[in-house]
Amino acid sequence: MSIDPEQTTRRARRGHVPPRHGRQKRGGGVVLPAVAGVLAMGLVLTGGYAAFAYASLSNNVTKIDAIVPKAKGADDVDGTAQNILLVGDDHRPDNATPEEMAELSTESDGGATNTDTMIVLHISADGSQATMISFPRDSYVDIPGVGKGKLNSAFYYGTLNGGGDTGGAKLLIQTIQDLSGLTIDHYVRVSLLGFYQVVKELGPVEVCLNQPAKDPYSGVDLPAGTSQLDAKQALSFVRQRHGLPNGDLDRNVRQQYFLSQEARKVLSAGTLLNPVKMNNILSAVGGSVQTDTDLISLATQMRNLRPGNIQSATIPTLGTPTIYVGGSALSIVQVDTVGLPAFVQGLVGEPEEYTKATAAEPAATTVTVLNGSGVTGAAAAAGENLTARGFQVGAPGSSDETKTTQVQYPAGQEAQAKAVAAVVPGAVAVRSTKVTGVTLVLGSDGKTVSAPAAPASPDAGSSEPAAPESSSSSESSEPSPSSTDVKSYGKEGVCIN
Repeated sequence: MSIDPEQTTRRARRGHVPPRHGRQKRGGGVVLPAVAGVLAMGLVLTGGYAAFAYASLSNNVTKIDAIVPKAKGADDVDGTAQNILLVGDDHRPDNATPEEMAELSTESDGGATNTDTMIVLHISADGSQATMISFPRDSYVDIPGVGKGKLNSAFYYGTLNGGGDTGGAKLLIQTIQDLSGLTIDHYVRVSLLGFYQVVKELGPVEVCLNQPAKDPYSGVDLPAGTSQLDAKQALSFVRQRHGLPNGDLDRNVRQQYFLSQEARKVLSAGTLLNPVKMNNILSAVGGSVQTDTDLISLATQMRNLRPGNIQSATIPTLGTPTIYVGGSALSIVQVDTVGLPAFVQGLVGEPEEYTKATAAEPAATTVTVLNGSGVTGAAAAAGENLTARGFQVGAPGSSDETKTTQVQYPAGQEAQAKAVAAVVPGAVAVRSTKVTGVTLVLGSDGKTVSAPAAPASPDAGSSEPAAPESSSSSESSEPSPSSTDVKSYGKEGVCIN
């Protein structure tokens, strides 16, 4: 059956959720995330366990050809670092029994083809640092070949016309690559059952809340302070979105926090030095995984990783508005697509070419100013200050809304970008394939071009000379977008709301 493009686009805009096969007994119809088992598994498949682990897993894991090469000439912003897309949903592996499904308060009904949890695990080249980057499921994004839709529907559309799980994985990967600029190197999809079984084998996992949490939809009912969660309570904890100030965005925090706490549990001596428990964990996760690669290879990349070095972040967003598509209301997460490249660069670091560049002279630098701040006249005012400083300034224009003021530049114009960034305290310089020249995009963070210093008065006397201008003004002392949004939940004693 072919897909009608117009109908497909309309369905994507509505955030289409494909129909279920039979009734389900999940509170509020919330799909359960299930990526924790993958992170746990990767952290233990190292050293002396490797050969044993391979024998335990090789016959159970489903291999699929999921990876989508980036377009020729596309910029790989993080070089040799690895990006693993971890996908959690409630698809049911064939080996799930009715009894196991009953434990989860659900049925063996096939589950959903929409993905619920999408996290890119970004691992540094030496494997010692990692950041879990959450992509909210309701992010309203461009899905290649479909149109605008919620991110969690990309997998579903890829399965159509015989695409199956491989087609779903490829379209989801393509969507996330186009959105973030990151190259996805590997893909791992884990079922609801895999999540549950791994947590069950690990035993109680400790969490700490600043305030009580109670939600009848997910079933969570926890006091303030420290709690020890069994497998069912863990499912309720990571499912919660009702009763939280920011719904799905706060649920991302729940998931990031739980993954970090589970990593601490896995790497404790009581787990690593217990071969029976290790065997049970590896056996539990194996049959619930789809991946493009050998899991031992993934584990090798993470051989130096420790819980304290795992950070968590969520892509920058502009709110959770309700929009109207075709007359129907649709609640979405609005992604800050303009600020996203700056956020990613904050995680992966500046390109070496920019770091080594020497700022060009203003007279040798042409710059265009775009207004994404929502403040009328901001671009014109910034352009006037740039002109007064000797820059060659084009006509001002507008940009989509963004929080982050940034200096976008194409490869080869690092020196000119550095000259502009020096007079915009706090702006982030970002290499981009979407601009042909240096472009200053003003965001709602209020950062703009500092006015040139007024000439000294002849009768100023012997007052001290003014300090030289610097991009490290009081305004730029604020943390970068990435350091503001990146959290570390892997340390002992961390509590969340």
